[in-house]
Amino acid sequence: MTKLPVFTSSLLHPRYWINWFCIGLLYIIVLLPYPLLYKLGTSLGRLAMRFMRHRVAIARCNLLLCFPDMLEKEREVLLRQNFESLGMGLIETGMAWFWPEWRVKRLAYVSGLEHIKHACEENKGILLIGLHFFTLELGARIFGIYNPGIGVYRPHDNPLLNWLQTWGRMRSNKSMLDRSDIKGIIRALKNSDIIWYAPDHDYGPKSSVFAPLFAVPKAATTSGTYILVRMASPAVIPFVPRRLPEGRGYELIVFPNERLFPQENAIAVATYMNYLVERAILLAPDQYMWLHRRFKTRPTGEPSLYR
Repeated sequence: MTKLPVFTSSLLHPRYWINWFCIGLLYIIVLLPYPLLYKLGTSLGRLAMRFMRHRVAIARCNLLLCFPDMLEKEREVLLRQNFESLGMGLIETGMAWFWPEWRVKRLAYVSGLEHIKHACEENKGILLIGLHFFTLELGARIFGIYNPGIGVYRPHDNPLLNWLQTWGRMRSNKSMLDRSDIKGIIRALKNSDIIWYAPDHDYGPKSSVFAPLFAVPKAATTSGTYILVRMASPAVIPFVPRRLPEGRGYELIVFPNERLFPQENAIAVATYMNYLVERAILLAPDQYMWLHRRFKTRPTGEPSLYR
């Protein structure tokens, strides 16, 4: 497990000065009142659409693949809202890492914590299913305030940013685990810990099976969920942190334990997991990270969906 990283003088090297400037700027910005942060974040997201044309094209393609029956005009509105959420995601990362607990709690409305309590009373480890929403960092902070757990993450290549993200995420969590440390994750679940786990990205052909996701019949989906469920028999509890309209705060929704979660094979597990992913995304489709190439891995011989 990764403990709170030790700050070293090497992180003050001139190569990191631009990083430090950006970190300091974000720290100062999130001192502003939330209504101003909301306006700033959404405006920043709309501005980003002009410069991130490649990501705009990917997001537009993902929305078309997943919602082919939606009117084009409606998808374009959703696309704009999605990039507004991208801008807010940057602001919310600063809020998650730098805000004091009282300020986070003042904006957060939480429901369903009793499902965590029931699973803990049964001495079960909890596989907490989180998704790649732009509210990811803030959602993890809110959840950790009430139920500290263990985060699963990919270490950042930049040592300073790796230190910062780990420090920020451990403000309300017990520890961190590298996403490749499957044995460590299983061990934690068997010890009745809460593991924050995101199974909704395309992690490549070596660790995936193909299962339906929205209107895409073959979406590469991690087979890691099957291993974890089979080896540790945890409670499987999805949660969604969504931003309320017009800057009214945040709602953290914790769902009941999925007691009928299948375990027979990796495809059955991936199919059911994608059903849970769909259900969660539909609660806040404008806040999901559509700008990633979710369907980049294709079955052998099938063309790319992004051409």
